[in-house]
Amino acid sequence: MTSDFETQLRAVSLRVTRPRLAVLAALRDHPHVDTDTVIALVRADQPTVSHQAVYDVLRALTDAGLVRRIQPAGATARYESRVGDNHHHVVCRSCGAIADVDCAVGHAPCLTASDDHGFTVDEAEVVYWGTCPDCATERTSQ
Repeated sequence: MTSDFETQLRAVSLRVTRPRLAVLAALRDHPHVDTDTVIALVRADQPTVSHQAVYDVLRALTDAGLVRRIQPAGATARYESRVGDNHHHVVCRSCGAIADVDCAVGHAPCLTASDDHGFTVDEAEVVYWGTCPDCATERTSQ
């Protein structure tokens, strides 16, 4: 998989570095994690990588389009490596768990605005809110 990451980095004119490879691997294996979790995952493999280096890598990868930053209302920013398909998310109101939801209807931008006010719409961001199965089970067992 590392060679895939190297190819992705080179395709967007980013140098291949160990911290960038480690962040991409962490996000592949743990989608929708916050910055502190990314730092912990990277440091488990590379203990000398600084917090600032991980912040810089996340910013560079996001700016290059290799990583997507999401921030549901009231939550900390999360990162994922699933990009380019305009998918949406479902968020648990109780525990904050996040899962991917494929495009709502048809091709991107997935939804047609009732009034686009003259904008050329190229993306729709939808967040579904609810209760995850684990939290729902916990509530009914109490």
